[in-house]
Amino acid sequence: MSLNKSTVRAIAFLARLDLSEEAIEPLIEELSAILQWTEKLQSVDTTNVEPMPCINFVQSYWREDAINDGGYAETVLTNAPESAKGFFLVPKVVN
Repeated sequence: MSLNKSTVRAIAFLARLDLSEEAIEPLIEELSAILQWTEKLQSVDTTNVEPMPCINFVQSYWREDAINDGGYAETVLTNAPESAKGFFLVPKVVN
């Protein structure tokens, strides 16, 4: 499938892209190549291929859900402009 300028302008409008006239010609070629590639993929025989629930088969490892302070409060407070007694000091915002 080959695209024309009006189709690319419509796609750019839907994608909220402001394209110059010089940018449309290369985009026509790129989008047409993508569409040709997807048409080629549709011709692949997948009758004996089972659907995959996901493409990433990495097992997630659970950790204990325990509340902690992270163990590095002093390091975090060194980045604060002002701190006292282990807390951030902030300016008063209420009268």
